Amino acid sequence: MSASLKESILNELIDELEHDKLVLPSLPEVALKVRDTVDNPNASTKELTKVITTDAALSARLIQISNSPLLRGTKKIESVDMAVTRMGRIMVKNCVNSILVQQMFQPTTDVTDKLFREFWEHSTAVAAISQALAGFAKQKPDQAMLAGLVHDIGTLPVIKRAEAVRELLKDEALLRSVIAELHTRIGATLLAKWDFPAEIIAVAREHENLQRNTGGVPDLVDVVMVANLQSYFGKSHPLALVPWNTVPAFARLGIDTEISVIDMEDTGASIKEMQSALRN
Repeated sequence: MSASLKESILNELIDELEHDKLVLPSLPEVALKVRDTVDNPNASTKELTKVITTDAALSARLIQISNSPLLRGTKKIESVDMAVTRMGRIMVKNCVNSILVQQMFQPTTDVTDKLFREFWEHSTAVAAISQALAGFAKQKPDQAMLAGLVHDIGTLPVIKRAEAVRELLKDEALLRSVIAELHTRIGATLLAKWDFPAEIIAVAREHENLQRNTGGVPDLVDVVMVANLQSYFGKSHPLALVPWNTVPAFARLGIDTEISVIDMEDTGASIKEMQSALRN
């Protein structure tokens, strides 16, 4: 890897980011409509269903999720309105964001396809673990799931940019290094553009600031930071080498640093089910 080439690419991306010239995707219209409808206390299930059914692929995916082991029911779900009723409005909103973010990025090269698949596998794992850990910080499980799902969202604009930069496509190590350095900053900018809540934008910006310790009550950043580290347990990733007992977020959440939440009997199965529902 050429240090000068990396510096040149980083400087270019940072300059574009600082001057609002970096091309960032817009959240699809259907996602915005679903979010507005869910957040409107006067909107009915019928109105939410009407918005969702404007997108056939989205409708089919929500029905599939509502029939997953995660949401076991005695009756098979065969319509969007039944799916919305079973899932609940907040879970519908989060799943819609999940599905549409996945659909927005369609890699066109082997390298970017590989990185996108890794991104999605990791994001769904962190989302599932974050949901399981939410109670340690008195956070809403659905909000924690969404925060975990988008914590690395800044990776995607860099992957997309790589398809137009030959040097990045030819050098996967260089591309990964650029992603590692910029994804938190780009992620926070992207989520702000999408008008996400401030606490979720903070997750994208701060989840790798491992010595972060606000001194107050634990928050979503603590939850996702711990989930992120736990997701790398036993894997060949630099964050897998971080001693958990050196990360204040574990103590703030009151989580035993000797135990992986994924291996706990009462949470491991639900984590796997949630990840499967989000990923497939």
